[in-house]
Amino acid sequence: MKILIIDDDEQIREILRMWLEKSGFNVFEAHDGKQGVQIHEQSSVDMLICDLIMPGQEGIETITQFKTRFPDVCIVAISGGGQIGPDSYLHMASSLGAWKVYRKPLSIPLLIDDIKTWQQEKMARG
Repeated sequence: MKILIIDDDEQIREILRMWLEKSGFNVFEAHDGKQGVQIHEQSSVDMLICDLIMPGQEGIETITQFKTRFPDVCIVAISGGGQIGPDSYLHMASSLGAWKVYRKPLSIPLLIDDIKTWQQEKMARG
């Protein structure tokens, strides 16, 4: 399974990549939504883990673009805040079709368990 992490924080991307790769996933990274779309067009990922507040192309715009152009990609939204707080952004992401939303700092073991559950359900559906 291929997972794309889009986050402007390099340290968060590195930590997530390390844990996801240890769990057997192929991981790609992008620093903003524009770069993430380009990576998906080249590598066709199964899941997107997307921060919501980033310079350049931010997460809400990126989720909207993925839902429109790549509706089969499962979307996970993550956020640590912003001016209106993380819950408002995460609610927006959920209403746009994000499968799961997590506040930063997130529980990586919980995220990985949820991803594995999604993967098993996807395989069961064929």
